[in-house]
Amino acid sequence: MIGFLLKGLLRDRSRSLFPLLTVASGVALTVMLHGWLYGVLNSMLDVNAKFQTGHLKVMTLAYAEQEEQFPNDLACTGVESLLVELRNEFPDIVWTARIRFGGLLDVPDSTGETRAQGPAFGMAFDLFTATSPERRLLKLQQALVRGRLPHQANEILMSDEFARKLGVGIGETATLLSTTMYGSVAMHNFTVAGTVVFGISAMDRGAIIADISDVQRALDMENSAGEILGFLDTLQFEKERTEAVKMAFNQQHSDPDDDFSHTMLSLRDQNGLGELLDLIVMALSLVVGIFLFVMFIVLWNAGLMASLRRYGEIGVRLATGEDKGHLYRAMLLESFMLGLIGSALGTIVGLAISTYLQNHGLDFSSFSKNSSLFMDNVFRAQVTPGSYVIGFIPGLIATVLGTTFSGIGIYKRQTSQLFKELEV
Repeated sequence: MIGFLLKGLLRDRSRSLFPLLTVASGVALTVMLHGWLYGVLNSMLDVNAKFQTGHLKVMTLAYAEQEEQFPNDLACTGVESLLVELRNEFPDIVWTARIRFGGLLDVPDSTGETRAQGPAFGMAFDLFTATSPERRLLKLQQALVRGRLPHQANEILMSDEFARKLGVGIGETATLLSTTMYGSVAMHNFTVAGTVVFGISAMDRGAIIADISDVQRALDMENSAGEILGFLDTLQFEKERTEAVKMAFNQQHSDPDDDFSHTMLSLRDQNGLGELLDLIVMALSLVVGIFLFVMFIVLWNAGLMASLRRYGEIGVRLATGEDKGHLYRAMLLESFMLGLIGSALGTIVGLAISTYLQNHGLDFSSFSKNSSLFMDNVFRAQVTPGSYVIGFIPGLIATVLGTTFSGIGIYKRQTSQLFKELEV
């Protein structure tokens, strides 16, 4: 039966070509948008996790309330013992201390006078410890443009754009002017070891990276850090795991009446990323729903037109004694086969486009020049396991639904009228 119906569809292109193209194009768009939305979302999550939020973050309650101002006077103290405690309590998570700070970077001339100055956004990571995950997480070697990575005390990396703007070369001295943990003025000389391109406009404009031990000395923050970030061992954010760890930690360590007690936040609790995640999921559901509705309407009309064109054929089949239910089921099976073939073709096309966008991406740097958001300048799609199946949802459902409603007319045909119709 299936072979018979398939032969009929292949031989009668007017009966199959338009529905097939409709299904394939709708499915291709669905698969492409699925890959694009998830690619952009995962890129934003990855960048924010590595440079700002982690999958989990430990801070003092007071620091968390003013986090955007880098209030290092409210930082965590006794960081070394806190890190040992976290690693013992949650061994499947990678924990690392960081300091974020702001200040003015002053570049002197040969006489020691100011040659250039610029506001700097600074980040301090554990770059020197052999077991530290920071170089691997941040991919600093791949981002290096000039010079080398720091391996001695008081060496820093600068964003290449920032270094060129200030006219500072590799090996030259730059002075950081900032404030200490206790509110006094901090001045510390650093040597520029190398320059990097992050591919993130907010950082490429004026970021510097130093080892955390150097910044602790410069800002009087010995054994202190603004935040401790945790990364799951898979390096992929998992809502259930992070929520469980967060709840367990906060029940033991967080005291709402003590501003300097520790609190833990997950990635979803920071930078509005939880709302963004929910928005992307809702947008994807909306996209699938819209294509399902549009394809249903189009295919319903196509089914009605096909029924009118096949009016005589349907009449003959009924007149020769074919059961109405059998004929109706045969048409549903035809539509299912069209939906299956169209969904397969559309999925192949959608995956091809998504794979291209995953490998090459689209450069949106011109739109993010003045943005303070942490996101890649190049947006890429991402082919996920869901990309292989999501197109079949609208492809099959819309096709079968269209035929279901358009084929109801079969049951309205009266056998007494069939011979009169066939005489015409």
